[in-house]
Amino acid sequence: MSSSFAKTPCTIVTGFLGAGKTTLVRNLIETANGRRLAIIVNEFGDVGIDGDILKSCGVPNCPEDRIVELSNGCICCTVADDFVPALKSLLDQKEPPEHIVIETSGLALPKPLVQAFNWPEIKTRVTVDGVVAVVDGPAVVAGRFADDPAALAAQRAGDTSVDHDNPLEEVFEDQLLCADLIVLNKSDLMTEDERKHVVSEIAGKVQRAVKVVAAEHGKLSASVLLGLGAAAEADLAARPSHHDSEAEHDHDDFESFVLDVPRQASPDELAARIRAAVEGHDVLRVKGFVEVAGKPLRLLVQGVGNRIQHQFERAWRAGESRQGRLVVIGERGLDVPAITSLIAG
Repeated sequence: MSSSFAKTPCTIVTGFLGAGKTTLVRNLIETANGRRLAIIVNEFGDVGIDGDILKSCGVPNCPEDRIVELSNGCICCTVADDFVPALKSLLDQKEPPEHIVIETSGLALPKPLVQAFNWPEIKTRVTVDGVVAVVDGPAVVAGRFADDPAALAAQRAGDTSVDHDNPLEEVFEDQLLCADLIVLNKSDLMTEDERKHVVSEIAGKVQRAVKVVAAEHGKLSASVLLGLGAAAEADLAARPSHHDSEAEHDHDDFESFVLDVPRQASPDELAARIRAAVEGHDVLRVKGFVEVAGKPLRLLVQGVGNRIQHQFERAWRAGESRQGRLVVIGERGLDVPAITSLIAG
């Protein structure tokens, strides 16, 4: 029996559009044997994974309120804005899931997503049980990495939210290099020799021992996909990426500090100063409570990127300290004095 202090295991499912990720996840839900699941789905509008398909599965252990759709672009490029808050919202449910499955879009890089599990807000609460890469077997046999690479390239070119523009072949290799399990899908459309050829080609790209499992129509049970125990976020060095040198994908090096904030005259003015600090420094997240002069309620402040929200949350309790405090999270090397000066006023 798992302890309440145990980390919630998460499985990342990666692979190009058309490889069969959605079907794989649906089969996983249906074979979970009552395990409480939650699904985070990354979408590019009407391209990618259709969350409605998963929501209509009707399996009691994965109700609709545990299927979260992220449609603001590539999940590896929107970690602070979308992924971490979505993950926290699931963990904070009255009955949190026992396992979370994150299904990326066909363009997402898995390693930055794995790195995000070292984010201070979630590091002690979740672990990457495994990264599962779904491969379109017949496409690889035909010398491609996806069924329609031209359409995939056009889709990426038309989406300004994708920060990385390396060749799609490198994105495919990154998916394989990060994997703990590789699913060779559509195996029924390949001969035995073709399957062996693809497995050999994969082995030539992946230097560490990673099991390759053949599947038809994504039909693999939860017992195969879950429980890998990889703790991938602590094993990043074994997962090389073509994008390791790109600063915009270096999400694993964070720091935070607590800022004491005096009584404020105006919530809007405070929000404007926080926004200036975010835009002028490597601040990713701001959250906390502040006292506002003449108001009996404490002000809740939440900032993700440069989106700063505030609302009066509840009355101050008798004897409760009204010292305002904000937690500031950002990339390592934050200019704490400058940020403090900007926010505290």
